[in-house]
Amino acid sequence: MAYLAPTEFVTKMVDAGESKIYMSTRDTLVRAYMAGAILALAAVFAVTVGTMTGSHLIGSILFPVGFCMLYLMGFDLLTGVFVLAPLAWLDRRPGVTWGGILRNWGLVFLGNFAGALTVAVMMAFVFTMGFNTEPGAVGAKLSSIGEARTLGYAEYGAAGWFTIFIRGMLCNWMVSMGVVGAMISTNVSGKVIAMWMPIMLFFFMAFEHSVVNMFLFPTAIMMGGDFSIMDYFIWNEIPTALGNLVGGLAFTGLTLYSTHYKTAPKRQLTPVAGAKPGKEALA
Repeated sequence: MAYLAPTEFVTKMVDAGESKIYMSTRDTLVRAYMAGAILALAAVFAVTVGTMTGSHLIGSILFPVGFCMLYLMGFDLLTGVFVLAPLAWLDRRPGVTWGGILRNWGLVFLGNFAGALTVAVMMAFVFTMGFNTEPGAVGAKLSSIGEARTLGYAEYGAAGWFTIFIRGMLCNWMVSMGVVGAMISTNVSGKVIAMWMPIMLFFFMAFEHSVVNMFLFPTAIMMGGDFSIMDYFIWNEIPTALGNLVGGLAFTGLTLYSTHYKTAPKRQLTPVAGAKPGKEALA
């Protein structure tokens, strides 16, 4: 299980951020589409397991399988590029501008949303036999999640909005650790273990993930959830995405970059008065 030192994998983070900026529009959209679709399948898998077993913990333990698959395949989530792309700008990589970063974020958002929505429509069709029957236990669970995590927040006004924002921050703190986890080992088992831990934590704690929600809430609406598309965007997707951006960049990207890549100057040692020759102390 080969492990890379922090200085090595943070360099890989900066390199990855640069590569996202230069990636073609086609490749960016394809990789984002597949990432959104796979994560959506993992979400419905986890909800199904949790509903059938009555244990949210079991569903949370199994959910990271989708995250591991999509990153092993080299696909991109919005939560990942939120963290990686700005690092290339901080490092002053040639040609990396905020225009390029925003372009990358926008394309990945569109690709993730399209992939997640595709799976949402397919699963809604499956759950209802082509929209001809009631959705069953899993569909009802998805519907209740949608209502609770839109109207449930809206009930508290600004406090509810900022609660979503903070839960989005906490989410991408953990999810971005999973993104980094894909870089800290050179073999599959090491990558999977490093990715699995923080993703399981975020899902069990029900933190808000913008891409997972791109699946959950459209599905909930199709399953009869009593909330609108505007409720979804205003009372979940927008504050979640903003929280994901701030949390992932502040708690993971900038901290790792500043302490392992652009480290501060080392402290100077000065002799201590009266100390024996060769004995020194911190200044």
